Amino acid sequence: MSPRAPRGPATVTATVTAVLAAALAAGLLIAPQSASAAVEVRIHDIQGSTRISPFADQQVSGVPGTVTAIRAFGSARGFWFQDPHPDRDRATSEGIFVHTGSTTPSVAVGDAVRVSGTVGEHYPGGTGAGLQSVTELTRATWTVDSSGNALPAAFALTPSAVPDRYAPDAPGGGSGNSGNIEGLRLRPNSYALDRYEALEGMRVSVKDAPVVGPTSAYHDLWVTAEPGHSRTARGGALYSSYGDPNSGRVKVGSLIPFTQRPFPVADVGDKLTGTTEGPLDYDSFGGYEIQATALGQLADGNLARETTRTQQADELSIATYNVENLSPKTAQTKFDRLASGLVRNLATPDIVALEEVQDDNGPTNDAVTSAGQTLKKLTDAIAAAGGPAYEWRQIDPVDDQDGGQPGGNIRVAFLFNPARVSFTDVAGGGATTPVRVTDDHGRAGLSASPGRIDPANPVWKDSRKPLAGQFSFRGRPVFVIADHFNSKGGDQGLDSRFQPPARRSETQRTGQAGVVNAFVKKLLGVDPSARVVVVGDLNDYQFSPALADLTAGGVLTDLVTALPENERYGYVYNGNSQVLDHILTSRAVRRPDYDIVHINAEFADQSSDHDPQITRVKP
Repeated sequence: MSPRAPRGPATVTATVTAVLAAALAAGLLIAPQSASAAVEVRIHDIQGSTRISPFADQQVSGVPGTVTAIRAFGSARGFWFQDPHPDRDRATSEGIFVHTGSTTPSVAVGDAVRVSGTVGEHYPGGTGAGLQSVTELTRATWTVDSSGNALPAAFALTPSAVPDRYAPDAPGGGSGNSGNIEGLRLRPNSYALDRYEALEGMRVSVKDAPVVGPTSAYHDLWVTAEPGHSRTARGGALYSSYGDPNSGRVKVGSLIPFTQRPFPVADVGDKLTGTTEGPLDYDSFGGYEIQATALGQLADGNLARETTRTQQADELSIATYNVENLSPKTAQTKFDRLASGLVRNLATPDIVALEEVQDDNGPTNDAVTSAGQTLKKLTDAIAAAGGPAYEWRQIDPVDDQDGGQPGGNIRVAFLFNPARVSFTDVAGGGATTPVRVTDDHGRAGLSASPGRIDPANPVWKDSRKPLAGQFSFRGRPVFVIADHFNSKGGDQGLDSRFQPPARRSETQRTGQAGVVNAFVKKLLGVDPSARVVVVGDLNDYQFSPALADLTAGGVLTDLVTALPENERYGYVYNGNSQVLDHILTSRAVRRPDYDIVHINAEFADQSSDHDPQITRVKP
């Protein structure tokens, strides 16, 4: 960035003759009366009526506007300025960001400026990330005409201003294709993504905004501009189908120095009362974001962490809990909080399927794959919290073959309370040894317990292998299958420039679901009354193809579908409350009582990013 230039007006120079010619040809500008007349390029000309500027990669000079906000921190510093004299086209934004790199710009909010620079399209995360671009000016210089000017009024994001339809479909788009919407003219009255794009860089506001995504470690949160749309029982925004991603969700960050106003620490169900406003930006961790220059006051919704009931003597309780990269290197406070949650909030389940148990030296990338120290540290913490003396069963994976954090060797594992339930140990299980269903005169069993299901199958490449275990409760066998399907990494985001977004990871999960479904069918083929419980982080929704394949043939019932719709969630991502973890049961499992215990996902202070789940059954 150059130092502030002397005050005074600027006009388009001869260096942009080619740019003006292109704009004239595109009908963006009106031809001057004489060749010597100067033509002014304004912000709405640069932004254009699609997602890509008609001036991309070209020089512009003397673009007028008023400075509305300054980013004075980080490596992407700069300022937003906005034209106080908008055109009549709702598709063209009147605001734009001037990127000055690591240099804090020498301007003040309220300055009337004329900016010269190069028009660029910045793709957060790189072009390969599939996200939308941010039109900006780089290598900029400017002059200041005056200071202390009033700012343009902020555009109010309200239910009537944000369309319910989220995004247009691009020609050729679909779950397996990549149709790009960048060339489509924006229709801000028809699609939410078009509305936000048409406001890119402009001042926007939300009033009395409900918090639908808790404050993160990066000092941001999510609110909704549609308070009456698809809410959960505890105040979140329910993601219940691919067709309704909750258009009113918008991220809120802050440009206010923390010394002046610490960022609010909010949970789902809280509210930012009054007005929150600032320029509308777009980033790689959630899409459209209000860079707040004014933050509403936090109103505490008093959201409480849930506690489930204790199982009765004749009920077997089975839980699933993603403990998020747990290793001996994890702080003791997290072990203590996980233990407290299992003892107090989950009422000491008889069986717990754990996901994301790391090896004994965590993310250190060496040949260590054992997890005995990790599990001992957790079970010791449970005992210290007043819980039972849990035992565990698991199988060490082949080094670096199961995905997750590099070096961590995450796997699934069973904890069980031997005072309530026994584990049927059958030798022979190993990382690469497939467990088989055995038939003892019509009684189903396992060739190895614990045993891994079809571990050499390509569907488990770089993913956790399911762990099957046979338990005995009150003299009856119960088969539990713990799962952690592959993640959604590599999928295009809801706010992608490719619409509908491709869900490429879905193919592997549907394959994994089919393998587990086939194994359950083998158990039921030997004994139709076998009691089978499939649990874990399946990384997919109750309405997804993967869950359809897992329940195919009616062999399993997904218990989440029996809950009231507004209670079907246990994970919050980008302001959407959704289902990723599941408990499923075979027909012989009688009267399952199912509960998602909300103790993590809705809170800024978390011991894991997942809520645990539990079912109580009478085998």
